[in-house]
Amino acid sequence: MSGKKLTVDAELEKLQRETFDYFLHETNPANGLVVDKTAADWPASIAATGLALACYPVSVERGFMTRAAAVARTLATLRFFWNSPQGPEPDATGYRGFYYHFLDMQTGRRAWQCELSTVDSAFLLAGALTAGMYFDASTAEESEIRTLGDALYRRADWQWAQNQGETVTHGWKPEIGFLNYRWEGYDEALLLYMLGLGSPTHPLSQQSYAAWASTYRWERCYGQEYLYAGSLFTHQLSHIWIDFRGIQDAFMRDKGIDYFENSRRATYVQQQYAIDNPRKFKGYASHCWGITASEGPGPDTIKINGIERQFFDYLARGVPYGPDDGTLAPWAVAASLPFAPEIVLPALDYCIHQAKLTAFNAYGFNASFNPSHPGKPGNPYGWWVSPWHFGLNQGPIILMIENYRTGLLWRLMRNCPYIVTGLRRAGFYGGWI
Repeated sequence: MSGKKLTVDAELEKLQRETFDYFLHETNPANGLVVDKTAADWPASIAATGLALACYPVSVERGFMTRAAAVARTLATLRFFWNSPQGPEPDATGYRGFYYHFLDMQTGRRAWQCELSTVDSAFLLAGALTAGMYFDASTAEESEIRTLGDALYRRADWQWAQNQGETVTHGWKPEIGFLNYRWEGYDEALLLYMLGLGSPTHPLSQQSYAAWASTYRWERCYGQEYLYAGSLFTHQLSHIWIDFRGIQDAFMRDKGIDYFENSRRATYVQQQYAIDNPRKFKGYASHCWGITASEGPGPDTIKINGIERQFFDYLARGVPYGPDDGTLAPWAVAASLPFAPEIVLPALDYCIHQAKLTAFNAYGFNASFNPSHPGKPGNPYGWWVSPWHFGLNQGPIILMIENYRTGLLWRLMRNCPYIVTGLRRAGFYGGWI
């Protein structure tokens, strides 16, 4: 964000505004559902919809949307989820207060025989709680937003989602029951556990959180000691809503850091991995990094400079152990801005001005790019760039830039009693708690 054009702040605001256009134009205004991906006939994602709910307050503060328009969009979303079919039927919208991962954009019914997703429901509910904290006026509409956001959160049956185990399951399907996978190992489920612990109606037990934390992996990589998770997004998504600066649970007290510092270290591991570039991919550098769950140019195997390279499609890429096929995600760089602005700002400058990843599309950054893969002949970049945008990528760009600039989401959610209760029940204290 140097030199010729805009100041850093103006550049960041421009990126926020362009990215927010996704939520303006890729949402069904009748029900508030946000499309998961900008491909034809694609369903909505409940996680993207939750992120949209959190972005509307930012859009009001930044002047991207009037408060009245944001209230209308938020109310349409919350009314839809409150009134949509909840039950064990295979074509419902949700069950036990949770929702199916993907929903038909028009009807809001389950799409693709997908799972009832506990973590995606957590993002949706976090967005609903954000709306309730921000829209605090005494008008009938804003009062209804608060009532609905609260009711949706209280309806989620976290104890049911444990399926008689200690940790929380990934989800459930009417055809087969609970999925075999549980949330174990450090990842984006940190937010899920805080919401589950804070519930006044169906809370998780403290033992559930302890059981989850017992599966953590503490590692040393590239000179950083940190709580390991390979994909960069896992160090970011919970931090959209919760300000972990200066607060610690038992695990972090023992290590002498907090989760915010842990994410800062994970961001530096990403940069150092790109500098080291063990697999010798094109483009990797101190200003060009960011490996996460993302779309890729595969499945494809091609020979490049005498080396046979395998490329993957959508995959949870990670460092330092992989998988890594040369695919980088600029949105994940932006979402690390609060943790390490000193290395993120130069990387964003590269993505915008050198790689030109905002130049040929409507919604800010392309989802991902791969300088090692040539892409289709005649493409304007000279390498593979994803043709799609994903709602799950767009939201964190807007929200983490805002947390860096003003701390808006953190301030709102520090006052959310459910978040505070969840943190305290998980054993967090210190700092702002």
